[in-house]
Amino acid sequence: MDEPTDIEERNSKGVDHYIVELNLDAETLPATSPEMQHERRVAIFDLLEDNYFCPAGSEAGPYVVDISLKEGDRLQLDIQRSNGADKRQVMLSVKPLRRVIKDYFLICESYHNAIRTATSAQIEAIDMGRRGLHNEGSRMLTDGLRNQIEIEFTTARRLFVLLCSLHRRP
Repeated sequence: MDEPTDIEERNSKGVDHYIVELNLDAETLPATSPEMQHERRVAIFDLLEDNYFCPAGSEAGPYVVDISLKEGDRLQLDIQRSNGADKRQVMLSVKPLRRVIKDYFLICESYHNAIRTATSAQIEAIDMGRRGLHNEGSRMLTDGLRNQIEIEFTTARRLFVLLCSLHRRP
């Protein structure tokens, strides 16, 4: 998708392509820092408030999506319409995203540490780097899903945070 378009404009056509319920697999959800748990909760809340999510060939939504990480390197999305119809599964290798995920974790840790002790200019510089990595990971996620699911950029950003929260190991 080249340019994000307005969700309301798309949905005004009578087709609701959005996630109405999102579940993370508790068995693959690792223990993590309070900051990462907060980011995960915020990402889920924001995603459910505003998202565009259209599985290839789907005529209508909304969707219930279960997300898990299989064998440590495959993102699995179990998707069905909220009425229980049209169940499908989408798999994506996260190997191409490993470097960005690792760098994202490192810069997030630096950011959270900087909040306690750094100057506002230092915090802003770290935050710019964090946002850059977040954007890069989101674009890579969008590219990886492009033949299976159409998502807008803000949806991809929130899904990237959730992917990171599943990927993190204690």
